[in-house]
Formats: sequence, C-alpha cells, structure tokens
Amino acid sequence: MSSILPSKAIPSESKEPPVSEKPITSVEPTVVEEGLWVQMVALSRYMMRTEVHTYAFSVAANSILSLFPFIVLLLTLSRQGFHSRAMEAVVGDMMKNFLPVGQDFVMRNMELLAHPQKGTQIFSLVMLLVTSTGVFLPLEVALNNVWGVKKNRSYLHNQVVSLGLAFAVGVLAIASVASTAGQKTILGWIFLGHTQNAVFNFVAFGFLRICAGIASIALFFLIYWILPNRKLPALAVLPTAIVIGLLWEVAKRLYMRALPWLDFQAVYGPFYISVGLMMWAFLSGLLLLAGAHVSATRYTLRLARQAEREG
Repeated sequence: MSSILPSKAIPSESKEPPVSEKPITSVEPTVVEEGLWVQMVALSRYMMRTEVHTYAFSVAANSILSLFPFIVLLLTLSRQGFHSRAMEAVVGDMMKNFLPVGQDFVMRNMELLAHPQKGTQIFSLVMLLVTSTGVFLPLEVALNNVWGVKKNRSYLHNQVVSLGLAFAVGVLAIASVASTAGQKTILGWIFLGHTQNAVFNFVAFGFLRICAGIASIALFFLIYWILPNRKLPALAVLPTAIVIGLLWEVAKRLYMRALPWLDFQAVYGPFYISVGLMMWAFLSGLLLLAGAHVSATRYTLRLARQAEREG
C-alpha cells in the first residue's frame, strides 16, 4: 500500500519588483552651483564626450536618408492629396529655405521623383518610416543619459514613439505649407492681384520665415519633451526649445555664409551637396544635444535649490 507523503513546499523564486526610475526631483544636477560660466564648462565637457559625437553622426546619417523621401511625400500630398499647385510651390520655397546647400538641384530632382509613380511613392514612404526611426532611436538614448534615465524603452516601444514623432513632424510640415499657401492667397486678394512687387515678396517671405521658425521650435520641443523615457513638465523644455529653434535658424545662415570658404566642391567634386547636407545635419545634432544638456542642467539645479529651501 503506497503511502502518500506530504510534499514539501518548494519555495517559489521571489521575483524582485522592477526598479522604478528615480523621480525627476531626485536626479542630481551635473553642476552644484549656479552661474553661466559653470554651466558653460559643464556643457563643454559634455560636448567633448565621444558618445555625443557618435549620437550626432548617427542622427545626421539617418536624417539625410529620411530627408529626400520626406520631400517626395510633401510634394505628393500637395499634388494628389490637396490638389494644390500653391502648396506645391510653397513646399519648394520652404525646402529652399530649409536646405543650406544645393537647394535648386535637390528640389528639381525631388519634383521629378514626385510625379505620379505609385511604386516610387510607396518606396519613399517605406524608407521614410525606416529612416525616421533610425533618427529617433539614438536621440532617445542620448536624452535618457542627459536626464538620468537608466532604462531605455524597448525596441518596439521606441518604434511606436518614433513613428508617432514622424507623424507629428509631417503634420507640422503640412500645416506650415497650408498656412503659407493660404497666406499667399489672402495677400493676393489684398494686393488686388499685383503680386510682382517688392512689398508683396517681402511680406510673403517674412511669413514663410516665421512659419519655418515656429515649425523648428515645435520640432525641438516635441523631441525634448516626448523622447526621454520619463515624464517631463512641458515648461522644463519649452524655453530651451525656443532658444535652440532660433539659434538653429541663425546657425544655418552662418553655415551658408561659411560654405564658400569650406569649398566642399574642390574636395568632393560632384558629391559636395551630399557632404554639405551631412555636415549641416551633424552640426544640427550637436546643437540639439547641447540644448538637451542645458535644459536638464538648469531644471535639475532649480529643483535641487527648491528642495534645499523647503528642507
């Protein structure tokens, strides 16, 4: 007769709860005292790190790969989605204002690619989705380091966030194009159709620059606010997004003035446009990361000082 022995309870493996991310108030600032000089020294040390340049180069490469499909998508939406030649012309003007080098060459070839060719349009959309995630993935890692986040999002989660940001960028671009095209139509009514004069061109170009500046600020704000894997108050990054967006426009003008002295064409021949765009994308990545570091430094230092006063 078999006896039934009481089974020994096997202790189940205790699963440690996942370590939650430190709240933003407990993140130690990178500087211990206030002052512009102290923060500039901390920023210089950050910008000389090897990983910062690695992130910037990665962002630059994927930005260039996503730029041309993005232009094709904007032209296609203007032609076939909104059936607006005015919006198509505004896309050309905005890209000429956005690109620091080879504006006419790039737009002439992008307009040829945007002709009704379903295969090209579908391929451009697929390439845009793939390369846009390549832009935001290294940016998330860099911004997490800046804000003291130890755990990055999972690959799939990052893909979802990246696609959402890519969609938001597309909406910003279309909104800018539509508002600028509508403004040109309204100005045409105000000027009674006399649009071939200096005053009309000045007002239209000024509005185009304003829309481009607002779109740049909104883009930097979305990146600074959404990409880090922690909840940040909007006011923690909004001032930096405004400053960096304006600095980016100024830096682009300075870069365009420096291009004749850089003379990429003498070194790279027919590939000078690609090199010029790549170098500008790299500098833009460095500027973006510098703004993120300044934003995190100033905000965490302010929280630390506030905690000291309350304690």
